[in-house]
Amino acid sequence: MKTKIKILIWAILTSLAVIGLVYQPHKKKAIVLRIAHSLDNTHPLHKSLEFFAKQVETTSHEQIKVYIYPNSQLGSDRETIEQLQSGVIPMSVCSCGPLESFIPQMQIFGVPYLFRNKEHMLKTLNSKIGDELLASGEEYGLKGLCFFDAGARSFYTKNIPIHCPEDLKGLKIRVMKTNMSIQTVKALRSSPTPIDFGELYTALQQGVVDGAENNPPSFYTSMHYELCKFYCLDEHQRIPDMLLISSVFWSKLSKEQQQIISNAAQKCVLFQYKLWSQKEISALQKVQDAGVKVIEPDKRPFIEAVQPLWHSFHNTWTGDMITKIQAVK
Repeated sequence: MKTKIKILIWAILTSLAVIGLVYQPHKKKAIVLRIAHSLDNTHPLHKSLEFFAKQVETTSHEQIKVYIYPNSQLGSDRETIEQLQSGVIPMSVCSCGPLESFIPQMQIFGVPYLFRNKEHMLKTLNSKIGDELLASGEEYGLKGLCFFDAGARSFYTKNIPIHCPEDLKGLKIRVMKTNMSIQTVKALRSSPTPIDFGELYTALQQGVVDGAENNPPSFYTSMHYELCKFYCLDEHQRIPDMLLISSVFWSKLSKEQQQIISNAAQKCVLFQYKLWSQKEISALQKVQDAGVKVIEPDKRPFIEAVQPLWHSFHNTWTGDMITKIQAVK
């Protein structure tokens, strides 16, 4: 009898184990966050987004999955911003330059020599001013999560070294397709030529433009140093990148999910700052090793040349914001 009972108990337990293996409660479907950007997968920005993705996935116990699409795979900056507004793409990282066409307040970052140096810029971005600017896109369907350091934009040219604004006279310089970028280069006496970044190498190669302007890591990773052998560190603009999330997408998330994403963005900022600083130093060294002459000009003539542009903002929102930023110590 005992043997029969044992066999019966074993049979019941085995059946329950099999049922347990077959029946699994339905797992909650993971939320998918796709992030688009225009740079390559060796760029500090991409590495920082990988850090962000790991933070989000770990903290959410993989209930939020993050996929990153570099090299403009999902479209140009303008196209991805438009897709963010409609909720087609959940997230993107974009320079605040092109963003001025969608969020008027982003124009402030294009003001040449707005920031005294890197420390002044980072202090401003991490102040109430930075919070105000991050929030300014919400009425346009674009929620800012954080700013990334994108260094200082400086001129690089194929054949003519730039020591002062006069050296830029008559040169065709590629700029971003933004009003402030165009006005800045005009103020510095050259001819602005808006071209998509992905098309710039060919434009330089074919002589469509004589040069361009960007930060050291982008100058290096784009391979533009192969064609442009002069890099003038005039540092005329410090335009940060912004991590954006679609307001349409954001509104569908729970408070807990929103907090996970926000916290990961803040941790990512500190990681990006460190990575960016290292990359700036190494990029400058690598372009010099490749035969590029790096010029450190007197910045005063450049600053003086853009003063009429500053004066044009008198009694405007931009003018008031310039005053506030200049007051940051």
